Amino acid sequence: MSMPDPRMIQLVMALRGGGVTDARVMGAIERTPRDLFVPERFDDQAYDDRPLPIDCGQTISQPLIVAHMTQALELDDRSKVLEIGTGSGYQTAILSRLARRVYSVERYRTLGQLAQSRFEALRLSNIVPRIGDGTVGWPEQAPFDRIILTASAPTRPDVILDQLKPGGIAIAPVDSGKRQVLMRYQRIEDGFDARELMDVRFVPLIEGEAKSL
Repeated sequence: MSMPDPRMIQLVMALRGGGVTDARVMGAIERTPRDLFVPERFDDQAYDDRPLPIDCGQTISQPLIVAHMTQALELDDRSKVLEIGTGSGYQTAILSRLARRVYSVERYRTLGQLAQSRFEALRLSNIVPRIGDGTVGWPEQAPFDRIILTASAPTRPDVILDQLKPGGIAIAPVDSGKRQVLMRYQRIEDGFDARELMDVRFVPLIEGEAKSL
C-alpha cells in the first residue's frame, strides 16, 4: 500500500482551514493528483494552494477556489453537469468523481487534447469533451442539473443559465465593476435566485473557438 503524498496531506489541511467542509469534495480532491495537470516546470508547486500558469495563456485555478466552487454545486451521483472551460482538466476530473456525467467545453484545442489525455490516464470515462464556443453553452445536451463556468463572464450569462433544469444550480464568476464575484444561481419558477459567494479572479470568458491553438 503506497504512502499518502505529504504534499496532498498539506493541501487537504489548507482546504479544511479555508472552510471546505464537504467530505465528498475533499475525497475527490484527494484522489486527483494535481501534479498531473500542471506543466512539468511547476511540479514543485503543484500542491501549493495557488493558481499556476498553463498553456494558451490560461491558468489552473487555486485548489481552494476549485473546492469551494465544487462544494457550492451540491453534486450527487445523478447530476448531469456542464462545464464551460476545461482548461487543464483538473476541475473537470474532480467533477467527474462526484457526478454522473460531465460535458466540458474548451475553446483551445491544445488544452482540450492535453486534458483528454489526462482523463484517459486516470480512467475517467464519464467526461464528454468538446472544442468550441463556451459562451453558447451546449444546447444540444441541455438541460443540465448543474453548470460551472471557469472563466469570468462580463454580465450574467443568461444564454448558459437558460440551459439549467428547474431547481438546477450554476456557479459562475461574473464581472462586477472593478471586482469579479463568484455567483451562485438557482433556477426558480420565475427566473433565478442569485447570491454572491466570494471575490475571485479568473481569466475572461471569450466568445468563439480559438482557431490556432
